[in-house]
Amino acid sequence: MRIATTVFLTDETVRPAWLGRELEQRGFAGLYLPEHTHIPVSRDTPAPMGEPLPRPYGRTLDPFVALGQAAAVTERLGLGTGICLVAQHDPVVLAKSVATLDFLSGGRFTFGIGYGWNVEEAADHGTVWADRRELVRDRMALMRALWAEEPTAHQGPYASVRASLAYPKPVNRERPSGDPLTGPRTLIGGAAGPRLFAHIAAYADGWLPIGGGGLSESLPALRRVWAEAGRDPAALEVVPYAVRPSPGKLAHYADLGIEEVVVQLPSGDETEILHTLDESAQYL
Repeated sequence: MRIATTVFLTDETVRPAWLGRELEQRGFAGLYLPEHTHIPVSRDTPAPMGEPLPRPYGRTLDPFVALGQAAAVTERLGLGTGICLVAQHDPVVLAKSVATLDFLSGGRFTFGIGYGWNVEEAADHGTVWADRRELVRDRMALMRALWAEEPTAHQGPYASVRASLAYPKPVNRERPSGDPLTGPRTLIGGAAGPRLFAHIAAYADGWLPIGGGGLSESLPALRRVWAEAGRDPAALEVVPYAVRPSPGKLAHYADLGIEEVVVQLPSGDETEILHTLDESAQYL
C-alpha cells in the first residue's frame, strides 16, 4: 500500500521544497495540498471540522505554486491537490496550471478536486452555490477539451472555449481502452451519496473520501454506479484522505482493495513534521 501525505502548508509552517525532499528520502508516495483562496471574516457557513475554524485555513499557500517547488527538488514523489476548488477558477487558466505542473513533474500530478464547503468564499468568486457541482462538471469538460491532442472546442452551459492550440499537454495517463477521459489522474472528494458517485463515474478516475470512514458500506454502492456507467471495474481508484493511520485501519483498507492512503500531517514546524513522519514510517 502506498502511503502519501497531506498538510496545510502556510506562511507559518515548513516550506514545500523541504517537505518534498524529506518525504521522498523517507519513501512516502506523495504530497497532496489543500486550497482556500481566502476565508471571509464575516461567515455564516459553519466549518465542517467545527468552530472556531483552525488558523491554517486562512493562510494556505497556493497549491500549484507550492507543489511546483516540491516538484523541482524531487524525482519520484507524487504531487496532488486535495482538493482544488474548481468552481473558484477560470477553467482556461486552471487547465494551463494543471498541464504545466503535470508536464514539468513528468506526469506525477493527481488532480484532486471538490465542490467546497464555504459559501462566502465561493460567492466572492462569483459562484452560485446551488450550481457549483454542475459548474465543476462543465469546467472539467472544458479543460479536457484543451488537453486533447487535437484542437477541440467545448460549448457547455457554464463555459465555452474555441478549438485552440494549448500546450503543454498533461503527460499521457494510461487508462483502459475506450475510456473517454484525458488529463492527469482525477479524484473527486466529498461525502458518500448518489449524486457524488454519479459524478465520479461520469468524469473522474475515483474518489477521495475524507477521513476514510464507512467505506465498507459506501464502496459497494460506488462500484455499482461505476459499473452501470460502463466503466472498467478494475480502474476505479479509492484513496482515503486525511487519515489518522493505525495498523488495523490500514489492514481494513487493504482488505477492501485500496492501494493508496493519504495520512494527515500537522500544520507545524520541522520538529512536529519529522515526529509525525517518524511515527508514520512504520506503515511504509
